[in-house]
Amino acid sequence: VQLQASGGGLVQPGGSLRLSCAASGRTFSMYPMGWFRQAPGKEREFVAAIFRSGDGAYYADSVKGRFTISRDNAKNTVYLQMNSLKPEDTAVYYCASRDSYRVTMRAGEYDYWGQGTQVTVSS
Repeated sequence: VQLQASGGGLVQPGGSLRLSCAASGRTFSMYPMGWFRQAPGKEREFVAAIFRSGDGAYYADSVKGRFTISRDNAKNTVYLQMNSLKPEDTAVYYCASRDSYRVTMRAGEYDYWGQGTQVTVSS
């Protein structure tokens, strides 16, 4: 399983970015997907996760109402739309997948990780 994240960059506070994660190596639609982030000096933290069908999702409280996770199973891609960005959202963002059909918010329960994409929110 290979995951390729993209879409990061530098954005001003209040701005928006959309991250993408392209998956390959197995049937994408059969597995849940997640986004995590890691800021310098901090542990990797959960951001959002989506059911394999795309009809349900979980969010961290810190991003609820600002971020939206979605997926296009025909394109083997999961997205993270980030709006109203804040400086504290600055981090490397990782997409992840797991071998189980069940969604989880625990990083340790994901089996595959993308390479990460840097998001910097600064004026």
